[in-house]
Amino acid sequence: MSTMKSRIRLQLSAMMFLEFFIWGAWFVSLGTFLGANLNATGAESARVFSTQSWGAIIAPFIIGLIADRYFNAERIMGVLHLVGAALMFFMYRAESVAEFYPFTLAYMILYMPTIAFSNSVAFRQMENPDKEFSGVRMLGTIGWITAGLLISYVFRWDTGQGLADGMLRNTFMMAGTASLVLGLFSFTLPKTPPVKTKDEKVKISEILGLDALKLLADKNYLIFFLSAVFICVPLAFYYQITNEFLQNTGVTKATGLMSIGQASEAIFLLLLPYFFKRFGFKKTILAGMLAWVIRYVLFAYGNAGDGFILLITGIALHGICYDFFFVSGYIYTNQKAGEKYKSAAQGLITLATYGVGMLVGFEVAGFVSDHYKLGDKLYDYQTIWLIPRGIAAFVFIFFTLFFRDSSNKEKTKYISGRTKRQMISKL
Repeated sequence: MSTMKSRIRLQLSAMMFLEFFIWGAWFVSLGTFLGANLNATGAESARVFSTQSWGAIIAPFIIGLIADRYFNAERIMGVLHLVGAALMFFMYRAESVAEFYPFTLAYMILYMPTIAFSNSVAFRQMENPDKEFSGVRMLGTIGWITAGLLISYVFRWDTGQGLADGMLRNTFMMAGTASLVLGLFSFTLPKTPPVKTKDEKVKISEILGLDALKLLADKNYLIFFLSAVFICVPLAFYYQITNEFLQNTGVTKATGLMSIGQASEAIFLLLLPYFFKRFGFKKTILAGMLAWVIRYVLFAYGNAGDGFILLITGIALHGICYDFFFVSGYIYTNQKAGEKYKSAAQGLITLATYGVGMLVGFEVAGFVSDHYKLGDKLYDYQTIWLIPRGIAAFVFIFFTLFFRDSSNKEKTKYISGRTKRQMISKL
């Protein structure tokens, strides 16, 4: 490997590390911050968390209408992160949910496109992305894990006196500092010019992936598509409630412990090709759905004492929950779409899940949280967690009964290098 190649690989690895360090630095502990520092209700927390969904919905327009036609990917990524650093500062200073929300919404609208830009910069600099991308992208997962470990084990912002003194607010300053660093660093990345000319026509249906709607005429794909949207409700419960739940039940260093989930994602992503080859799509995705059911049963009956192992196991199941369902779903979508509609199909499923599905999920989680609140930091968590358990169980039964897995046509014999790149980029 040449010196230049080594330098570029180091640059791309640092880019990925910072990209996901930023997200992990504030989003994991957001629910706890909103409740402890801003006295947010469940509904108010849902509004804040839903900014991720709005960001996912709006991001394709930023990419398709502006970035892909007028600007180098590394430059627009740099600008977005610099503006994001300023927005993080305002989030750090916010004293109420009403003040905090608009800055968070603006931030997520700007941040979500940077995930695609970072992937684009990486892919365009690699001679053999099939082999090289996974190693670079893994630094992103390490960045997310590092942020959680710093919060819980180094700075102790989410434990004991730190939490009581409102130190969790510092997560936004840490994320903002990292965003500033990445914003400046982005301008040193290899040039990644636009992929389209200014004169090329852009269709809204292409940006949103609507050209792939014809896939829904396939009954099996329709069943999967509906299942993917509905399973986002339990997923939203995990993101919105888990950290605060762990804190309120007496678990210390909750943000660091939740990093186990990201480590699990990385491990099960490597195991996924084996499960596809051995068991096929339907059994693999059903295992993912069943993991959601088991996880929330563990959360419902776990505690910080003798039930602590149940909580840790529930967190560790995140790899099966996410990879076996969502990553499997992206692979299945990639296969069903065919070469002509691959890009549109991935856009459609992302819009349906991270956009619409998660948006509904956050609202449901907020409503349930408010309904079962018993007092200050007191919730009927057993009932709260049994609700997403029930939804996941319904999706499991629905998919089992109506999805037909053909061993000849729909069982996956292998995962191509290109498909693996697309899946790892979601991690």
